[in-house]
Amino acid sequence: MKFVKVLIVWILGQNCFSQNKTVCISIDDLPVVNYGNTSPEFHLKLTEKLLSGLAKHKVQAIGFVNEGKMYDDKNVLLPYQNTCLEMWLQSGMDLGNHTLRHRDYNTTDFSRFTSDIISGEKQTKALLTQYGKEMKYFRHPFLHVGATQPRADSLSVFLEKQKYTVAPVTIDNDDYLFANAYRKALKKGADSLARQIGEEYLSYMERKVKFYEKQSEALFGRQISQILLIHASELNSDYILKLLDIFQRNNYQFVSMEEALKDKAYDTPISKYGKYGISWIDRWALSAGKSGDFFDGDPEPPKYISDLSNQ
Repeated sequence: MKFVKVLIVWILGQNCFSQNKTVCISIDDLPVVNYGNTSPEFHLKLTEKLLSGLAKHKVQAIGFVNEGKMYDDKNVLLPYQNTCLEMWLQSGMDLGNHTLRHRDYNTTDFSRFTSDIISGEKQTKALLTQYGKEMKYFRHPFLHVGATQPRADSLSVFLEKQKYTVAPVTIDNDDYLFANAYRKALKKGADSLARQIGEEYLSYMERKVKFYEKQSEALFGRQISQILLIHASELNSDYILKLLDIFQRNNYQFVSMEEALKDKAYDTPISKYGKYGISWIDRWALSAGKSGDFFDGDPEPPKYISDLSNQ
């Protein structure tokens, strides 16, 4: 009888991590992260591959645009960059504002930063209108929302006046380090190293997912609707199918940003501020007075990945 009780408790414990889990896939730095490759073919192929993987998993993702990438040095719109964004909308995806030049709010004065928001919405908003959509969401570059409450509040008021909804991130990660290392390996012709980096990336991301599941359970007593941040990189275009497989294997359903934000967890107040760019789960935890070992176990990229990325 005791064994049966233990078994029931174990099953219930497993269920709290396996049922009713949802995630929004959000992808930053559109049209693409090109690492200096300005070839139209590179941009279009990367975009096509990324969108194809999302479509196969029936994911309604949202991409956040840095419109400064869409113009040449004479401020003339590059047709292939515009095509990349149209491909997103033709695939049924959504687009949001990630500012014109991806400036850091921690080091940029308020007027210049807000000007970058307005300047960074023009082409994207026009395309959204053509496809019967609206510009709704804003993603802070570097996830820097303001180092102090007055600074954060000033930007929040501005965004509300512009009718923007902030797009939080709960599953934060260092995918950009893997992507940079991956690109360098490919550029050197080190295909086996590139494959190793790709597999290491998938392992790291699965550990990240499980870490933020644990944090969600510890903070809210349940699995909240998560929001993943990754970037529009060659690594993610090559590994998007396997990355999404991780979520399906862990019993996630894919939802839109609008659906994810219906979770009441996103109404949780934030009272702690700093120069950091971190997960909203971490922000809520700090605001709730959590410290020390509450944050232990957050997976880090292997040293060789960081070293290669920073070379």
